[in-house]
Amino acid sequence: MPAREPRLWTIDTPHTSYVVALDDDDRLHGLHWGPRLTREQAVTLLSLPEPTGRSLTDGRDAVLDFNPASALRFGPTGLQVRFPDGTRDLEFAFTEDVATDRELTLVFTDAHYGLEARVHYRTFPDTDVLERSMTLHNQGGDPIEVIRADSATWVVPALEDYRLSRLHGEWGAETQLTRTALPFGETLIGSRRGMTGHQANPWAALDDGTASESHGRVWSAVLAWSGTWRMTIEKAPTGRVAVSTGFGHDPITCKLGAGERLETPVSAGLYTEDGFAGAAAAWHAYALAHVLPHPEEVRPVLYNSWEATEFDINAEDQIALATRAAAMGCELFVMDDGWFGARVHDRAGLGDWTPNPDRFPDGLRPLIKRVHEAGMRFGIWVEPEMVNPDSDLYRQHPDWVYHQPHRRRTEIRHQLVLNLARPDVAEWMHRWLDELLTVNEIDFLKWDMNRPFTEAGWPGEEDPDRLWFEHTRNLYRIIDRLRADHPHLRIESCSSGGGRADLGILRRTDQVWTSDNTDAADRIEIQEGFAQVLPARVMGTWVTDSPNPFTRREVPLDFRFHVAMAGALAVGGDLLSWTEAELERGAELVADYKRIRSTVQLGRRHPLKAGTVAGVQYSRADKVVVLAWRRARRLGYRDPLVALAGLDPDAVYRDERTGRVHHGAILAAHGLDLDLNPADYASTMIELVRTS
Repeated sequence: MPAREPRLWTIDTPHTSYVVALDDDDRLHGLHWGPRLTREQAVTLLSLPEPTGRSLTDGRDAVLDFNPASALRFGPTGLQVRFPDGTRDLEFAFTEDVATDRELTLVFTDAHYGLEARVHYRTFPDTDVLERSMTLHNQGGDPIEVIRADSATWVVPALEDYRLSRLHGEWGAETQLTRTALPFGETLIGSRRGMTGHQANPWAALDDGTASESHGRVWSAVLAWSGTWRMTIEKAPTGRVAVSTGFGHDPITCKLGAGERLETPVSAGLYTEDGFAGAAAAWHAYALAHVLPHPEEVRPVLYNSWEATEFDINAEDQIALATRAAAMGCELFVMDDGWFGARVHDRAGLGDWTPNPDRFPDGLRPLIKRVHEAGMRFGIWVEPEMVNPDSDLYRQHPDWVYHQPHRRRTEIRHQLVLNLARPDVAEWMHRWLDELLTVNEIDFLKWDMNRPFTEAGWPGEEDPDRLWFEHTRNLYRIIDRLRADHPHLRIESCSSGGGRADLGILRRTDQVWTSDNTDAADRIEIQEGFAQVLPARVMGTWVTDSPNPFTRREVPLDFRFHVAMAGALAVGGDLLSWTEAELERGAELVADYKRIRSTVQLGRRHPLKAGTVAGVQYSRADKVVVLAWRRARRLGYRDPLVALAGLDPDAVYRDERTGRVHHGAILAAHGLDLDLNPADYASTMIELVRTS
């Protein structure tokens, strides 16, 4: 990676290169992001014509890899500050490069104010994903106001046209995948809610409009951050495109005091040539290898008692549910909301994290003991960042919530957000969580966060906007401390469903609750978007009752299970009301899942589509799993064959259920007969094993 004259660097992954170079004014240009180049090839990029526009300024838009606000910069910029004397423009001079085999840091220093910016690049030997971040160091004597500090600006090569893929949604309809033509100007996606958000996800992909699931060039980027964030995709008048991504949002700022450093979260980028499914598979492999804390583990089959009891919790009913869940083959029993304080409804008790004495007069240990005796691990729901005004905690510490002077404290779900940016609140939170885990043999936390920030103020704090950053940093610190002190603990990230699903939280948790919408027909679409960047290993998928408690749709039990088998399978229905036939069939399907889960959770995913039939294929070593479904037949036609992907054409594969053998070449070229029943909401699971 070290540069020689000319001042050019190639950041190489196994199959790609990201090339940057300095011009005579120390501006860092992104010259190439694509197939791997030699040093000799990369240097010739400097002789290509500059992408100038009709004016002196247009040619600088969307081509700078390090993109600070400065003279003649009129598009979006990734680094913006305000110095004490009011100066905003930056004039950086290149200082040095610091390089190893896998990391490169380029150092820039402002000509007058002593602000240093370090631009970091990091690669890995087993993935084409490239990580980037930035560190600011105030080497002067006065504080600096940081208006924007993006982790990276990704310069996309010139294409004939650009198509933007992104995820949008809302509660109960998260991760909806859309692909649209990229307009000129600035396209902004992000969250101003204090968490990742249901409305968008910090992932975006670009192609030239011709990429398919299996073919074509795709450039994509993510931000590993669980708080407020933004991505700006700029299409300049010249047609060039850059993606700038970082934490924060307008108009919040933070102060960087004398001698202080600001480190941004990681933004990761990926170039692939095998379509959207290839890009998704690369992101999944990267998450398993370099993000998740226990990537080798397969997630246990979970049972959650919420939809069976809601707030009507008592130890006897929980034991009865645990008994049935264990008989079905579930391996982790999770008791949800309603076990603590005065939490007999959603209007009281949040913040008072001791077992309700009427419901658990002997504490949690007798229930936990019974769950463990049934052969399951025990998990529990917590929502540490929230408080009900009707709670002992709030009555003792009304100043502990986000609020602004002379403004109402808006309640959502009858609750307010604790100011986790405060050190005393963070210490209190860690203390009670640590005590809960120390006193009780708890194996799993479902960590929920059910509302966004409002009136996000911190009266009396000199730099109140820093709450938007410190809340997430302290969240990370608390989880990191808990996991260090309780290494057996596993954690699920939940935020009213999928409101906090990102690679930042997944560096310290084990799975994500994908959506509160458990309707299997809706979940197909939600899970398709989720899978664009996050692997099946972390995708919590529940089987619940029919009619569905959210949508009231009636769907067969097998269909509900087969859709949920595409992720980390869980059961969330009221097992006390299931018939004996449903319990027996559920046990059979759980056993089916256990046979395939290592392939699903750790294998490569391929989306499947043929007419009205859709599904997913997972491949790992010699095993191939097909999960497929059809909502309804069209005009009485028979179902088409479904072509499989990534098989060895010379190999033979045996269907474990029927014993029938298939040639890889035929499965790829012509497809597999799924033999779905003719009813609406038909589904199947097929295991294929390579025999030669």
